Formats: sequence, structure tokens, C-alpha cells
Amino acid sequence: MRIDLRSDTLTQPSPDMRKAMLEAELGDDVYGEDPTVNHLQERVARMLGKEAALFMPSGSMGNCVCLLSQVAPGHEIICEAKSHIINYELASLAVFGGLLPRVIPGVNGRMDPDDIVRAVQPKTYYASQTGLIALENTHNMAGGTVLEPEYMAQIREIAHRYNLPVHLDGARMFNAAAYLGVPVVELARYADSVMFCFSKGLAAPVGSIVAGSAEFITRARVHRKRLGGGMRQVGMLAAAAMVALDTVPPLLPADHEKIQRYAGFLSAYDFIRFDPATVQTNILVFQVNHPQRTAADLGGYLAERGILCHVFGDNIRFVTYRDITFEMVEESLEIIRDIFRHYF
Repeated sequence: MRIDLRSDTLTQPSPDMRKAMLEAELGDDVYGEDPTVNHLQERVARMLGKEAALFMPSGSMGNCVCLLSQVAPGHEIICEAKSHIINYELASLAVFGGLLPRVIPGVNGRMDPDDIVRAVQPKTYYASQTGLIALENTHNMAGGTVLEPEYMAQIREIAHRYNLPVHLDGARMFNAAAYLGVPVVELARYADSVMFCFSKGLAAPVGSIVAGSAEFITRARVHRKRLGGGMRQVGMLAAAAMVALDTVPPLLPADHEKIQRYAGFLSAYDFIRFDPATVQTNILVFQVNHPQRTAADLGGYLAERGILCHVFGDNIRFVTYRDITFEMVEESLEIIRDIFRHYF
């Protein structure tokens, strides 16, 4: 058996999703005539407390479209140093938008509000102007850590003070909501634009969505088309996303419990380093600090035994999701225990 902990993008669509895709009522979405995708967009807008929403092929395109739709070329985007939009989206904000990231090193994915204030550029003609503040919730490379509504409200107040929009990269915001025990609207309300993914923990096969004001979505539709994201009978994908919204959010706490089992096991080994306080949702990032072995070594031993993970530098990332069962977790823990006994 292969146990693939590389990412929750590996989820497979459920039988109900496949059935809904087969039976979806379809139209041409570029003409705005696909009834299923229109229904999904209206539903998500209501769910997030926004005026409108727009289906996207991917989260990376969704983030890019949100930035292009709110910030003029030559402006800066304030974002956390390990954020997805500047580390894993191929510099799209610069390539397509002429935008400059102003990065702030955070703690567990959280920028200090005072640092944000200091990063806002003065209104002088020779300085590139600040155009937007970007937040990520949950924060991928910080180990799936969560930003609480109180923190987001604080950042929103700073943004309004300087007349700046806030964008929320909420790729896994349903995991954040599950951890906090709040509806997703409580996270979306403090952002002018929001993106979340259907194809991660929500387990749909393809797609993300952005939401904001009606005026924003009008601009976003133009940028989506410009980037090649105008699709046709996209209702087949929207149908799977609808089933995801109906069925998957109540299952997310189980994914969080699975990652806690990995964290509890690994915490007993002194050559494995991570902050237990950061293990909040379905992601665990840990360091291998061993005199003879590296993270790459551990990743290789795991792969030989059928366990796949993401290795980067001295770090390893495990991600749990619906298709990783508790039985698979226990089996993999036995394999890891055996690897540690023989090689570490």
C-alpha cells in the first residue's frame, strides 16, 4: 500500500462527486450561461458574505487574478515571507501584474501588525506605493497554522487606515474554520477579496473560487480570461465542488486528528524538531536534526517503504486528507518506528 502524505491535492473525487459531474446541467461559462457554475458562484458569495464570486481553474490563478483586479502595476504587495503567492506561484504577480512583493518575516505565518505599518510606503513620488496587504489562512509553509478573526480584524483596521485592500489566500480556509469552530464567513469578512480551493482538503478534482464585490468580480472576469482561464462547460467541475461543500467540511476535524497522531509520535524523538503549538490543522512541518542523517535521507527511507512526503531543505512536510485513513496512519507510524530503529 502506498501512503501519500505529499499534499491534500491528492484527494480523489467521491462517487457522489463523479455522479454529480456526469449529471450536471451545462452551458457555456464564458457567455455566463452555465447554470451549475452560476449556482456555485452565487452560493459561495452568500457563504462568504460577498456580493459575487467567480470560479477559477486553480488557486494560483485565483490569487493572481485577485491581485491584478485590485492593484495597479508598479505597486507593492505586503505579504509574509513564506507565503504561497511569492514562493510557489512563479512570480506571477510580477510577470503579469508588474507588482513588487514587500515581504515581512512572520512568526508561524503571522506578520507583526507593527511591521505591516512600517512596511507601508510613504506618499512620495519616488517610492513605489503600497497597493494591498495579503494574508494566508491556513499558512502552508508555517505548518497549516491559523489566523484568528481577531488578528484579521486588526490587519483590516490597518489596511483601512491607509486605504488599502486586503486579500485572503484562503486555499485551506475551511480547515482554519474547522480548527476555530467558526463559519468561513468569520474569516472572509475582513478581506476585500478571498480565494479558496476545492481541490485540496475539500476533495473536489479541480478548481478554486474567488469572491468580493460585484465590481471586483467584473474586473476579475476580465483578468481570468486574459490569463486563459475562461472555460466552457465548467459546470461538470462546479457540480463536484457543490458536493464538496455539502459533504466534506464536517470531515475536516478528522484530518486534523490524523496529523496530531503523527505529531504525538514524532515528538518522542529528540532529533525531530517542531513547535507543537503550530500543529493546528492537517499539515505538519518538522526538521530532521540528526548527526548522521538528513531530511532527504528520511524521505528516501520512507519512499522505499511506500510513504511519500514533501522534503525541502532540512524540513519534511506531512499532509493528511480524507483519503488517508486512520488505519493508514497507524500503519505508517509502524513503518516510521522501524526506520528510526534501524537507521537513526
